[in-house]
Amino acid sequence: MQTSKLKTLYIYKFLETYSDENNPISTTELIKMLADNGLKCERKSIYADIEALKEMGCDIITVTSPKRGFVMATRKFELPEVRLLIDAVTSAGFITPNKTKALVEKLESLVSYYQAKNLTSQVYCESENKCDNEEIYYVIDTLDDAINENKKVKFTYKRRNIDKLNQKSYTTKTFLVSPYALIWKEDHYYLICNNSKYDNLMNLRLDRMSKIEILDETCRDVSEVSEYKNGFNTADYSSKMFNMFSGETSEVSLICDLDLREEIMDRFGSKIPLLAIDINHFETVINAAISDGLVSWIMQYGNKIKVKSPIYLAEMVKEKAELIMAQYNS
Repeated sequence: MQTSKLKTLYIYKFLETYSDENNPISTTELIKMLADNGLKCERKSIYADIEALKEMGCDIITVTSPKRGFVMATRKFELPEVRLLIDAVTSAGFITPNKTKALVEKLESLVSYYQAKNLTSQVYCESENKCDNEEIYYVIDTLDDAINENKKVKFTYKRRNIDKLNQKSYTTKTFLVSPYALIWKEDHYYLICNNSKYDNLMNLRLDRMSKIEILDETCRDVSEVSEYKNGFNTADYSSKMFNMFSGETSEVSLICDLDLREEIMDRFGSKIPLLAIDINHFETVINAAISDGLVSWIMQYGNKIKVKSPIYLAEMVKEKAELIMAQYNS
């Protein structure tokens, strides 16, 4: 590559890597950086390269404070966007500590060196809450291919054993399923699928999967195992699941304390109906999968939510409450 072209590329790299609004790079500094990489140049050629980069669409500006120099003013991702992505990666329990570190380093390259240092110092990652499945990327990629190709998959699924000696061991089981969608919910990544032995949908965590392979067998049509007759509706399914427990969908009427209105709208959206009953309560109607997950969600609010209908759901809540009371009275 010609020296002049290489010089222009190096200048672009230096500005992208090291410059920001608090750290402009002067012409003298650019000349030194180039010299450190074996390229000698005159001051006026730096200005010509900067103009060439601008003509190519690079948003490079000249500033005088805190010193005179050049700054890469616009990047593909702004600093708050990169912070959001880093926070999402570090808090995601299904990403292993090693892959979290590698991903964060890649995200840091989207901002300047100095901005990246500040970001890293402000991010906390609780590694104990991270999974240890280093196959997770391969699992995600394979499932994505299988869903697009409408093919069944086979994999090993593990669950932690419980014993008196607290020894870390697992029970493994082989699944053969028709995959329909991937959902990130409740801080875990789930596969929504059908086990050929049953006529329903099931949710399985990706971080517990290994030894996955795509089979040369077409998926079972989702209309045979669910309410979705025109293709799986990921958004609708996700909105009806509580703690990712599957179950038969039904219309549920709830009577709630007035101070829960914000939480109800946060969970179900601002279009959810809120009908005033008296000055302290309102009624709302949702569509949800009737399951232990829904019961647990309702019970977390104690006496601030009451199930009006269906009656069998109200009985499930009562039974769970009585079991808890019995546990403490025994």
